[in-house]
Amino acid sequence: MSSITQVKKIDIPSRANYVCQGKGSPVVMIHGLAASLHDWDFILPELVEAGYSGYALDLLGHGISPKPDVRGYQMDWVFDHFLLWLDSLHLDHSAVIIGHSLGGYIALEFAHRYPDRTRGLILVDPFFSLDQLPAYMRLIYRYPIISGLVAHSTPEWLLRMIIDISSISMGHSAGGLHALPEEVRAQTALDYIRTAPGVYNILNAKFDLTSNLSSITLPSLVIWGDRDQTLAPASFDKLVSMLPNAKGRSIRAGHVPHQSNADWFNSLVLDFLAALEPAVCFNNTPSLRSS
Repeated sequence: MSSITQVKKIDIPSRANYVCQGKGSPVVMIHGLAASLHDWDFILPELVEAGYSGYALDLLGHGISPKPDVRGYQMDWVFDHFLLWLDSLHLDHSAVIIGHSLGGYIALEFAHRYPDRTRGLILVDPFFSLDQLPAYMRLIYRYPIISGLVAHSTPEWLLRMIIDISSISMGHSAGGLHALPEEVRAQTALDYIRTAPGVYNILNAKFDLTSNLSSITLPSLVIWGDRDQTLAPASFDKLVSMLPNAKGRSIRAGHVPHQSNADWFNSLVLDFLAALEPAVCFNNTPSLRSS
């Protein structure tokens, strides 16, 4: 199976919570599971300063975007919601898409379907196959409703304690006590609390983009933490080898190097953007959902 499988449909909300800053070639940022647009708080100001326009949204069921009251979300709902939002921006230039984890899956799927609307890809510890998950996480996602309810009902203080302990155990590559800054740890706990429980159902299906990767010829940069405990670090080397026009960079970090090692990450992103060909201009852009 190599793409989003069409399943039960709901009325996809057209509204999304998002931020837009700056003027220039568009850079669109997509966060991961149980996160929010605040994943990109460190990179957004630097994009603006460098002359780009930065866009980041809360995906369906996340942050303060709409949260349909259903027990199990589906990947195609989240993807269609993203398309509706992107279409509403009326971008007149092709965009660079940055995707972290689940956002990496959406970025790859978008690039596969709409290569003419994609200027390049920056994939951060990206999810593209369930084979990337360790065995214990595959077991967890066999019972996603239960795991979602547990995460939703856990007090924020307890989630914060768990996040702090994990941050200390990982440590920082520069020798600091914590892998993650204080503001990131606080935001991570809040994002878990406000994620709709049904979102955890997204990975309870066999999604695998591997067969599509060789057709994605866009300039791509894959960035990852070599101590990622959510997705196997070896899978990112594999991804680089399967994408025809990709380069890879790693650092001693966990699953969120864009937050734990922001200066390093931001420098890589800006260098990648500067090396790209100029963005393609579109006139009378049709609706993405109708294509």
